[in-house]
Amino acid sequence: MEYDWVGFGYAALVAAGGVVGYAKAGSVPSLAAGLLFGGLAGLGAYQQSKDPKNVWLSLVASGTLSAVMGMRFYNSRKAMPGIIAGASLLMVGRLGLQIMEKPLKP
Repeated sequence: MEYDWVGFGYAALVAAGGVVGYAKAGSVPSLAAGLLFGGLAGLGAYQQSKDPKNVWLSLVASGTLSAVMGMRFYNSRKAMPGIIAGASLLMVGRLGLQIMEKPLKP
């Protein structure tokens, strides 16, 4: 089984973003959302490690985060929402390419 290291790294980045938001501003919603979406992204990466075509949980988590954090970055121009939105958008692109890949012929 080949692990989805990029997916696990993305999950760690999202969870760390929530922890940083809590540490800097005392924001409990940032901590909860970071841990929730980091956990969902980690679970999605684990599912992808088992079956490379099972990208749906990762796609939903990263798509939701790219929209929400993109709006927060647009309104606040702060660095952390921009970093998470950019990483989420890259993950959506990566997952979209994996969906469009042709299956290998036996």
